Amino acid sequence: MQFFDKTSIDFVAKRKLLMTLSIGTIVVGLIVALIFPIKFGIDFTGGTEVGVKFKTPVKTEQVRDAVTKAGFEGAEIKSFGSPSSFLIRIKDSDNAPEVLKNALISSFPDNPHETLKVDKIGPKIGNEMRGQALLAIILAVIAITFYIAFRFEFSFGIAAIVALFHDVMFTFLVLVIFQQFGIFNLEVDQNVLAAMLTVVGYSINDTVIIFDRVRENRELMKGKSLVTIFNRSINETLSRTINTSFTTEIVLIVLLFFGGPTLEGFAFTMFVGFLVGTYSSIFIATPFALWYFGRFKKIDVGENETMKTATA
Repeated sequence: MQFFDKTSIDFVAKRKLLMTLSIGTIVVGLIVALIFPIKFGIDFTGGTEVGVKFKTPVKTEQVRDAVTKAGFEGAEIKSFGSPSSFLIRIKDSDNAPEVLKNALISSFPDNPHETLKVDKIGPKIGNEMRGQALLAIILAVIAITFYIAFRFEFSFGIAAIVALFHDVMFTFLVLVIFQQFGIFNLEVDQNVLAAMLTVVGYSINDTVIIFDRVRENRELMKGKSLVTIFNRSINETLSRTINTSFTTEIVLIVLLFFGGPTLEGFAFTMFVGFLVGTYSSIFIATPFALWYFGRFKKIDVGENETMKTATA
């Protein structure tokens, strides 16, 4: 079933307004990131990982409440092996393992536990992981750009990298803005990194579909302006884009509200990133490619045609 079949929306004409909105959001996010400290998880700042085993099974939420009451905000708690065994990752502090041990004894006086292991992640390792995370995103973007340039042409590759840069920046800065409200557990950790890389892949998938249709229509619509071809291509793929995004976002909303604190950062990043990825494929990547054709290849893309359509 296609809910957006045979549309004739002039997307290209709206690009300046929406690009201004994107730039404004990124600027606000940068200001917030400069004023308020970004909250990183212990993956990137260092911390302590403690393995514990209770005599009788307990719920993860009970352990989380005990750890939070002890002053360890943003702790990662995972069960492993059995319902009574947990890995607890907390930010480093003075005597963190001892403080945690006393907190668990106080919260579960009738259910003794034993400490299975204590591992520390130093701040140097955390900094190295931050650098590796940034490098992973950069390499992914570069590899995808080469793929697009090889499959289509160089101008499309440049447009793809602009859209991907926009998606990563926009998603990360929206996360930083919401982080200050404290509504969700939005520490920047490995889960958020995994979501970012997924967003990059999802965004380029939408962009490839539109660019592929543009390539087909350039052959089928010879003599037509590039503005007409690009608008037609976006409209022809709109139904698939909206339907795919809508079904994916439903799953992410459920995961965000019912997946537990550990997955909140991952789900939120994916939710925002998928929306932004869909948006950038239509309003960033394709208009940029159109601008590149006119600016550097000196092709008459039919800009006047866009203005007439927009004001009609």
